[in-house]
Amino acid sequence: MVKYIIKRLLASIVTVWVVVTLTFFLMRFMPGGPFDGEKKLPPQIKANLEAKFGLNKPLLTQYTLYLSNLIKGDLGPAMKYEGRTVNWVIGYSFPTSAKLGVVAILVSLIIGVYMGIISALNHGKWPDSLCMVLATLGVTIPSFVMATLLIILFSVKLQWLPVIGFDEPKNYIMPVIALGGYSMAFIARLTRSRLLEVIRQDYIRTAKAKGLSRNAVIYKHALRNSLIPIVTYLGPLVAAILTGSFVVERIFGIPGLGGEFVNSINNRDYTTLLGVTVFYSTFLIICNFVVDILYVIIDPRIKLDSIEA
Repeated sequence: MVKYIIKRLLASIVTVWVVVTLTFFLMRFMPGGPFDGEKKLPPQIKANLEAKFGLNKPLLTQYTLYLSNLIKGDLGPAMKYEGRTVNWVIGYSFPTSAKLGVVAILVSLIIGVYMGIISALNHGKWPDSLCMVLATLGVTIPSFVMATLLIILFSVKLQWLPVIGFDEPKNYIMPVIALGGYSMAFIARLTRSRLLEVIRQDYIRTAKAKGLSRNAVIYKHALRNSLIPIVTYLGPLVAAILTGSFVVERIFGIPGLGGEFVNSINNRDYTTLLGVTVFYSTFLIICNFVVDILYVIIDPRIKLDSIEA
């Protein structure tokens, strides 16, 4: 266990370093800069701003200084927020994105698994067909299209839900559906296919022959062994939810980190873009590591050595 954790930790550090390096140099090679806009600044003011943020130094010197500060946990000053640091921007914006993401992930898991169970237990019947039609729609419709359709239906036509705002439970409904629609549908299809495979195995027939109830067979034996593919999907699920939130937060006016990430790209705010990229990369690496540990908890037959291999 300790050897595995150390190897994963070293691999994670290398991964973050590669992400930081690629992002740093790609940003610098893009045309324009953080102080190039429609209204041109006087040369002296622009030079002073570049000196303030160290952009007048050689590129390798900037890179070395950024890495040294990153090791200390300092993501630098935000170029477009006077007097604010990138650490402050992330600390202020991410809790909102996290609340939306957690709700979307929980809804995707609960409804997706439930739909998969209903579909598998009614294989070839109308509940199976209905669930798979909904799952197919969820997989094929992108989050931004789903968000637009939801706004037109529930806000413009029916006037049931508000478009802007994030203070009341009803404000979560449309963003959560738009964010979690694809993941919910994918989990439903994954659960259905895996559960159909498991319930045909010999040990399930043995459990039925022993007189166990249908619920006990499904939920205690079959479902647990069907969760491995879903756990495998947890890492990409988090990535999909967080990536999707960039667009969804903009559409619904949610003041989350996704909006800050988009703004940093538009403004060429080097430090904020780098900081948010590092934060998300580290967060996703941690999620994938937790997923590997969950393998062993759900199915003790899986060893960390086999995951490592």
